[in-house]
Amino acid sequence: MGLDTSHDCWHGAYSSFNRWRTELCKVSGYGVLEDYHGFGGDTPWPKEDPLTILLYHSDCDGEIEWKDCNPIADRLERLIPALKIAGNCGGHIGNYAEKTQQFIDGLRLAASEKENVDFH
Repeated sequence: MGLDTSHDCWHGAYSSFNRWRTELCKVSGYGVLEDYHGFGGDTPWPKEDPLTILLYHSDCDGEIEWKDCNPIADRLERLIPALKIAGNCGGHIGNYAEKTQQFIDGLRLAASEKENVDFH
């Protein structure tokens, strides 16, 4: 059992998805994921950054709208250099930068087909 998404964005354990988002939160400059609303904290998510759509998204259901896919992918691409430094997490993630690139590729595919990314 784990998280699967459409467009080959993610396939792996929920715990791995959470570790990945924790690292994204850190390298994006937002700090600790658990400080934010929905993860045990009270800090609201900034609305102006498309990355927060992914960071705050449910890890077990729902969709990312196709119109949000390219902006999220653009934002993730800017994190690749920091994720290369973060290196390898092991498990279902492996290399942070490579797993992020897979997610970016899936987001771009969904946007090109005007299809939402489905989480299930």
